[in-house]
Amino acid sequence: MKKVSLLTITLILWGCFLPVLTKAAAPLLIKELKCENLINPNAIDNTTPHFSWKNQSAGNRNIQQQYYEIEVASDSMLLLNGKADYWQSGKIKSSFSVMIPYNGKSLSSRSLCYWRVKVWDDKGKSTPWSDIARFGIGILNNEMQGSYIGISEEAGNIASPLLRKKFILRDKNTAFLHVNTLGYHEAYVNGQKVNPDVLSPAVSHLHKRSLIVTYDITPLLQEGENEILLWLAKGWYRNNTFNAVYNGPLVKAQLDMLQQGKWNTILTTDKTWTGRPGGYTETGTWQALQFGGERADGRLIPQSLETEALNSLEWYPVVEKSVPEHAVSPEMTEPNKIKETIPVQHIRQLDQSTWLLDMGKVLNGWFEIYLPHAKEGEEILMEYTDYLDKDGNFLDQGQHDIYIAAGNKKDVFRNKFHNHAFRYVKISNLSAAPEKKDINAYLIYTDFRKTSSFECSDPDLNAIHDMIQYTMQCLTYSGYMVDCPHLERAGYGGDGNSSAETLQTMYDVAPLYTNWIQAWHDTMREGGSIPHVAPNPGAGGGGPYWCGFIIMGPWQTYLNYNDDRLIQKYYPTMKEWLGYVEKYTVNGLLGRWPDLPYRDWFLGDWLAPIGVDAGSPLSVSLVNNCFISDCFSTMEKIATILGKTEEAREYAVRRENLNQLLHTTFYNPEQRTYATSSQLDMAYPMLVGVTPSSEYQKVKDKLVALTSERDKGHIGVGLVGVPILTK
Repeated sequence: MKKVSLLTITLILWGCFLPVLTKAAAPLLIKELKCENLINPNAIDNTTPHFSWKNQSAGNRNIQQQYYEIEVASDSMLLLNGKADYWQSGKIKSSFSVMIPYNGKSLSSRSLCYWRVKVWDDKGKSTPWSDIARFGIGILNNEMQGSYIGISEEAGNIASPLLRKKFILRDKNTAFLHVNTLGYHEAYVNGQKVNPDVLSPAVSHLHKRSLIVTYDITPLLQEGENEILLWLAKGWYRNNTFNAVYNGPLVKAQLDMLQQGKWNTILTTDKTWTGRPGGYTETGTWQALQFGGERADGRLIPQSLETEALNSLEWYPVVEKSVPEHAVSPEMTEPNKIKETIPVQHIRQLDQSTWLLDMGKVLNGWFEIYLPHAKEGEEILMEYTDYLDKDGNFLDQGQHDIYIAAGNKKDVFRNKFHNHAFRYVKISNLSAAPEKKDINAYLIYTDFRKTSSFECSDPDLNAIHDMIQYTMQCLTYSGYMVDCPHLERAGYGGDGNSSAETLQTMYDVAPLYTNWIQAWHDTMREGGSIPHVAPNPGAGGGGPYWCGFIIMGPWQTYLNYNDDRLIQKYYPTMKEWLGYVEKYTVNGLLGRWPDLPYRDWFLGDWLAPIGVDAGSPLSVSLVNNCFISDCFSTMEKIATILGKTEEAREYAVRRENLNQLLHTTFYNPEQRTYATSSQLDMAYPMLVGVTPSSEYQKVKDKLVALTSERDKGHIGVGLVGVPILTK
């Protein structure tokens, strides 16, 4: 036998134990510092921010945070010198690292703050201080200065104007540009776009609230002459949606500069600004199935936004407009961004001047085409759809753009203030065949992060998961989630309830829900009435499951992100809506409430398969009252968390009384079925506790038998039923 030296044995043993020792010695690392779930926000909407961070170990997953310390200061250099003048938390015993509330000196509107954190692990070892992060307090309490301005009608086309202002700076310091648009905007400083965001701001219920977007424009400024340019469009702000007071978009802006520790306002919007048409006009009404698109005139769209080029154009006066009083608050969600560039896959000629483009997959976003052969004045029509019929024919979905060529060999059409959901583009009136290299589409959605993945040995399950995950991207933008971006573009509460758990698992969308739930609160009318969609530019169909998103949305956000701000802030709103429910409760059961200009229908389930009688009055009543039982249960939990013990007991009693009534009213003991015996009618009572324990197994067995025999093993539920049946 070959002898092995002691040195060799030592090296072998050292090699075996080195990974273990390395893991054991691996320190915690702090990453992803967030304030109000946002990374370095320029402007938050409150003076009591919450801090979050992630702890990461290079190897040992058993290492845990035992303590943390947070410092907040008015200047980053103060932190580096250990002189936090706003808050020194001291060493706090806690394993929490999510939504830690600020507890320092009082902060105020337009504060700019810097913070850092360090933690100690369970071995007593501390990390270094984290990198320094920043947050700003936005303009609060409707204190924004300036007037709402738009382009004068004497300019002609006022739908998408450029508004311009020159100013002089003697010195350059940190500068924030606050933009509050009724409509969409893009901001430019000295010819450069301030950031890559698109379709700003996020949505809000414009009857009650508009949003401020705050930009740090410090790097774009210069000593001497400067220029701000705001390019606007109407978006949702129009008379037939939110009672617009002007036929064009309006904006209020304020430029602040930090000088000697104080913010000084350098300029605001007023009559001294000038404007001109930007070359874009909307082609639709922004009603369901009528979103249209953009009419872009290449002869009017500036080829450059540099000052010298703009000086050569004709400019017109602006008008100041009085806008009804409403809440104006900082935007609290990430912006929209172009997330993927998608090249065209196939081009098929339909006739001499018409081509059908296939982008290869459905997307929500923009279309772009370079048109080097277009002649001046030619009108090129682009129509969009996500569907071809079985014969390959184009299905008109009311989506189209028009481009009027400048004829300068540089013509490029690209959407700016509109979006389409499409896979196919039909282009008409082209004088030459389009080339693949000249065509792209751009996937757009809110700039949230993917937080989960799934992969298994079954390719079909992988494909289903990936399809769902991609669909969530396409539906979730502008600070809410829509049913479909092209046909209705509406933030339905039923869709929100059925998808919240999935969406919030797949992505970090906590800020998006902050924005969306705020819109739900703002849609409430006197007496606690809530519509089926938020924001609410017009009527939308649904039922209690849709309105009740005001309860379930905040609750699901709390469960997924440990963010209790929404359940705290909107608990009174939830109670008020349940008061409206009580108004239409007869003999203990919720009945049908009236259709209203902002809300219609009274659904139970929706889009159940053919043959399932989801519209049966029995099913509608059972499903809606089971949902109210679910709301009572959720409100009991929320009240308990908020320390409202007596109210929690009241909701528990209301739930128990309702459940007993539902069982005696809808249960057939001989058949062991509820209402119509549909899968939802059977499953929902079991889920919310309507079914007594003595009957539970009988009902469950009957549901399994019905699913196997009557439904042939298929799912027989719709939008409401899927998340209930699959729980």
